[in-house]
Amino acid sequence: MTESVKDRFLRGLDRISQQMELVESAMRTEVASDSPLLQALGEHVLAAGGKRMRPALVLLAGELCGYKGPRSVQLGAALELLHTATLLHDDVVDLGKLRRGQPSANTIWGNRRAILVGDFFYAHCSNMISADRDFDVLDVFTQTIASMAEGELFQLERSFDPDVAESHYFKVIDGKSARLLSAACEIGAIVGGVNLAERKLLAQFGRELGVAFQLRDDVIDYTSSEDELGKPPFADLREGKVTLPLLLTLKRCSNSECEEIQALLKTLKNSADEEGGTATLRDVEDFAPIIELVERHHGVKDTDKRARQHIAKAMEAIASFPDGDAKDSMLALAEYSVVRDQ
Repeated sequence: MTESVKDRFLRGLDRISQQMELVESAMRTEVASDSPLLQALGEHVLAAGGKRMRPALVLLAGELCGYKGPRSVQLGAALELLHTATLLHDDVVDLGKLRRGQPSANTIWGNRRAILVGDFFYAHCSNMISADRDFDVLDVFTQTIASMAEGELFQLERSFDPDVAESHYFKVIDGKSARLLSAACEIGAIVGGVNLAERKLLAQFGRELGVAFQLRDDVIDYTSSEDELGKPPFADLREGKVTLPLLLTLKRCSNSECEEIQALLKTLKNSADEEGGTATLRDVEDFAPIIELVERHHGVKDTDKRARQHIAKAMEAIASFPDGDAKDSMLALAEYSVVRDQ
């Protein structure tokens, strides 16, 4: 029987499961605190789990380049703490109520505490990076933080804007999503001691994977239920994010259809302004006009196609690296990223 893409992906993760357990331990050790609030909030966030793609990529990229030592564990943990810090802040910015099917930290403890714990995580992931004493790693890390913040601001600038350009959208996801996966792969290459050209190839793999992963997320937001997502569907629309399925639709629809979309976006914006950031429309029926138009104009289908094109570029970027378990695991991760449902 032919092994499925998901089975190959899970087999690749199982192969590094012991190292990933060390990553989890390193994160908890780093953010341990005498403060009951920090302990409770930090445990709530870390216990929610997640895909842990960033540390997995550091481990796999390092192995691909000939390194299997403890630096990959520590640096992978640092990048996952960075990612976790951004999620804490994102939920405040987006007024998120759920995260991975559980109440978000800001819902339980309030925005101010969530922001401060996010800052605490930022400080401690920075401490882990500086303790590594590698200026190349530090340079990648600091540039990544700057790009992620910039990407978030670019997105906020054009919330609920039906005239946003596709180039702007890709600039946002490159900064917010792709840059961190690119950093994970490049840091793995650095600890592996490869040359600059090979570093760039691995960084490219991560970037293309990150773009594809975000495109798939944008598709899932239109196609999955709340149970599958762990949060309400159409969250991007509620938050004013005009993602690629809708951008493609706006480019293809008639003037009257565009006006219909613009009217609904205006309604959502007014609702978000009244509530302080996120529209309160919650019934699927409220989004029916946009969903029908996105389906009619193949917005979801063609976004999926774009995601697969980026994965093809990612796989091509590491084609010259030696075959083996690490490469197989990275390719399986790439393939699975565009067929997953959550």
